[in-house]
Amino acid sequence: MSDIANPIAIPAPRLDFRALAPELYKAQGGINALLARSSLGVQLLELVYLRVSQINGCAFCVDMHVRELLSRGEDLQRINSVVTWREVDFFDMRERAALNWAERCTRLSQAHPGQQDFDVLRPHFSEREIVELSYAIGCINVWNRLCVGFAAPVEKKSITP
Repeated sequence: MSDIANPIAIPAPRLDFRALAPELYKAQGGINALLARSSLGVQLLELVYLRVSQINGCAFCVDMHVRELLSRGEDLQRINSVVTWREVDFFDMRERAALNWAERCTRLSQAHPGQQDFDVLRPHFSEREIVELSYAIGCINVWNRLCVGFAAPVEKKSITP
């Protein structure tokens, strides 16, 4: 049943993209592995991954990145506030610049990132880090499209810090 006919229905998983194209899955995972070793830091990457996944409505990825942040000792209030990062003072200027860039590069159909968005990055990131951050944003957007498109299921289990 489509969500148009029943807007409260949870979509059934469609295809197992991991099993059907394992070489592509592995290649995409390789990008994530390279990014995890970058100077951006895994904590910042996870905040960006969570924010982009929230924007894209990817339940699987939101769940995964919340769990990853918690396992790395991230504060629950900060995790809960990623969606409202502009309204709270829980994020430093580097994180705020990255979250802004993530939003602007994810919502391309609404408006392209402006020079002012790019300029906000420069005091906090090297040129290479800006490129790496942009790859990270592109990468999580790919994962979101795969997981949303193929209705990756979220396993119900307790979330504990």
